[in-house]
Amino acid sequence: MSDYKRVDANDILAIRNIIRDDTRVLYAENLSDDYGHDELGGTYSMPDVVVRAKTTEEVSKIMKYASFNCIPVTPRGAGTGLVGAAVAMEHGIMLDTTLMNQILELDEENLTITVEPGVLLMDLAAFVEEHDFFYPPDPGEKSATIGGNISTNAGGMRAVKYGVTRDFVRGLEVCLPNGDIVNFGGKVVKNSSGYDLKDLIIGSEGTLAIITKATLKLLPKPKKAISLLIPFPTLKDAISTVPLIIKSKSIPTAIEFMQREVIEDAEEYLGKPFPDKQSDAYLLLKFDGNSTEEIEAAYDTVARLCLDNGAVDILISDTEEREESIWKARGAFLEAIKGSTTYMDEVDMVVPRNRVNEMVEYLHGLQEVVDLRIKSFGHAGDGNLHAYMLKDDLSDEEWEKRLHEAMEAVYAKARDLHGQVSGEHGIGFAKKPYLYESLPEDSMELMVGIKKVFDPKNILNPHKVAQP
Repeated sequence: MSDYKRVDANDILAIRNIIRDDTRVLYAENLSDDYGHDELGGTYSMPDVVVRAKTTEEVSKIMKYASFNCIPVTPRGAGTGLVGAAVAMEHGIMLDTTLMNQILELDEENLTITVEPGVLLMDLAAFVEEHDFFYPPDPGEKSATIGGNISTNAGGMRAVKYGVTRDFVRGLEVCLPNGDIVNFGGKVVKNSSGYDLKDLIIGSEGTLAIITKATLKLLPKPKKAISLLIPFPTLKDAISTVPLIIKSKSIPTAIEFMQREVIEDAEEYLGKPFPDKQSDAYLLLKFDGNSTEEIEAAYDTVARLCLDNGAVDILISDTEEREESIWKARGAFLEAIKGSTTYMDEVDMVVPRNRVNEMVEYLHGLQEVVDLRIKSFGHAGDGNLHAYMLKDDLSDEEWEKRLHEAMEAVYAKARDLHGQVSGEHGIGFAKKPYLYESLPEDSMELMVGIKKVFDPKNILNPHKVAQP
C-alpha cells in the first residue's frame, strides 16, 4: 500500500495537542537514531514522529487520528526484538509504550497481576517475588517490556516445565486500529465463550491491536531451586540425552545445552570464570520445588540417566553463588557472541523435542558447508534453538551471500524435521519470507484475512508477519 499520508507540520501540531507534553512528542532533531532499528539492527527505517504515550486514552486518540488520516503506526516497547518487528517500515507515527510502566493491581485471591505494557520483565519478576509469587516466563532479555513479550509470545528457559507467555495471559485491554478500546479475556480461569480473541493478539507483533493493559496469571513462588551442570564428552552425547530426560517424567524447569566455545565467549564478556572446564559440551538443568527432598527425588533419576548415557560428571549447584555464576554465564551468551564478531544475524527455529539432536548436529556441520562461523545454544527441552551467523571479516557482498545460503538451509532442515521458523522471537519484517515458505497457502490466506478484519486500512505495523 503506497497511499499512506506522510506526517507533516499540521499532523505534528495535532499530535502535540493530543499529548500536551512536548517532551513526549519527538521529531526532527529530537528523534534518536535508536528508534530506526531494533536490537539486532539489520532492519532500518526511521519514523516521522515518536509519541511516548502514558495512558490508554492517549493511545486511543492517536490511533483515531492516525486512522482518520491514514497514517501508519508502529507500536514499540524497549526495542529489544531481533526481527525488525518494531521498526517503522512506512515511517509515520511510532507509539513508544515504555512510559506506560505501572503495576496496577496484585490480586492475591485470584493469583493475577495487572500491568501496563511498558513494565519491564525484570521489574515484574522482582515485584511478584517480593510478595512470594512467581511469574514463570523467562526470556533471555530481562529488560524487555511485558507488552513486547506478549506481542511475540516470548518463551525462555523455564518453558519446559511452565510453558510460554501465552500460558500466563488471562486478559488484555487493547486499542484497535480505529482507536476503540476493547477487553479480551479476564480473570476467569476457564472460558469457552466464543472465539478466543485474546489469543489472536498474543504473538501478533503489534499488527492487530496495541496492548494497553495485561492481566497475568501468577503461581506460588517455589521455595527452592537447584541446578545440575552436566559435562559430556561430545555435543552429540549431550543432545542425544535430552529426549531420554523428557521421557523420564522428572521434568526439569529448564534444559539448556551449551558448548565450550560459547562459554569462553561468556567468560571473556563477563570477566569471570565458568565453574567447570573439563568438557566441550554441557547440559544445564534446573529443578524447582518446595523442599530440597522433593527436588532431589526429581533430579536423582535424571542424574543417573545422564551418567548412564556418557556424562562425565554431575555438578550440583546447591549454593546461591554457584547458581548465580552458571546462570549469569548462560544469560550473557547472546551479548558475548555479539561481542566476538563484527556483526551477526540470528536464526530462532523450533523443532519437535525428539528431533533436537538432529537439528543441533546439522547446525554444527553446516559451518563447513557454507564457510561461515555459526554458534548455537538453546532451550533443548522445548526444541527452541538459537543459531547465530557471524560475519567476522567477510565483505558485505560475501556475507549476504553466505548468510542467505545458511538461513535457507537451516529453515529447510527445520521444515524437514516438522519444525517452524520461530520459537520465540517472532517473524517481524526480517523473517517474513521464511514464514511464507514454511506455512501452507491456506494458513497464510487466513492470517492475511484476520489482519484485514482488524485493520482494514492496514495502518498498524505494516509489512510485518503475514502482510505482503
